[in-house]
Amino acid sequence: METIDAIILGIIQGLTEFLPVSSSGHLELGKAILGADALPEESLLFTVVLHFATALSTIVVFRKDVWDILKGLFQFKWNEETQFAVKIVISMVPAALVGFFLQDYMEVFFDGAIIIVGFMLIITAILLYLADLAKTTDKGVTFKNSFVIGMAQMVAMLPGISRSGATISAAVLLGIDKTKSSRFSFLMVVPLIIGKMAKDVLGGEINFQSDETFAMGAGFLAAFIAGLVACTWMIKLVRQSKLTYFAIYCLLVGLIAIGWSIWGAP
Repeated sequence: METIDAIILGIIQGLTEFLPVSSSGHLELGKAILGADALPEESLLFTVVLHFATALSTIVVFRKDVWDILKGLFQFKWNEETQFAVKIVISMVPAALVGFFLQDYMEVFFDGAIIIVGFMLIITAILLYLADLAKTTDKGVTFKNSFVIGMAQMVAMLPGISRSGATISAAVLLGIDKTKSSRFSFLMVVPLIIGKMAKDVLGGEINFQSDETFAMGAGFLAAFIAGLVACTWMIKLVRQSKLTYFAIYCLLVGLIAIGWSIWGAP
């Protein structure tokens, strides 16, 4: 992988992680356009590295929330912060189970299957449009709802299904306030990504090739910086703007991806 390609993909990841447009889907599209022909395992590895970079940027941006949650846990009291942390754990269960037991089967979707990405982006567009029709409320995330939102995150492991789009849409459709939905959506993925990285490292799955170390490092840094910029700027756009705009974007990109895979791919 060329360093410039890694940087471009890192920027794509950083910018799209915080918008409901599927960062994984855009990464697959980016690799197809750039002509990247990595094996599924290598492709998934690089994708995980970039997701970890944006997870770190999320921690930096939400450092106060993360610190409040940690303080609540260390106090060993059943307070609001502890309950929020438990809800985060509950939301992790579906995706964690799929990642643990079905990871090998998931890798096939990260092998340049652009037509699948296109159809998944269209599904994302539908979810966002339906969420935009939901009434505005002031309800928070419950324990039961956290599991349902976790199911949405599990489905979003497919490239083209936006993780933030699916989880925010699920939360809004459950009647949860959009601001609270966005906060929960962005924070719930952090421990899941860190856990995935720990599992891969302990399992010996993270093996950097010496000639790809610099490129992956450049991609990681690009994703981290782009994530910081995008999160501080875009998160307000996600919470305040209409999701229909993103639905239209996902629909158009999905149709283009399908057309590219059928008529435009070399």
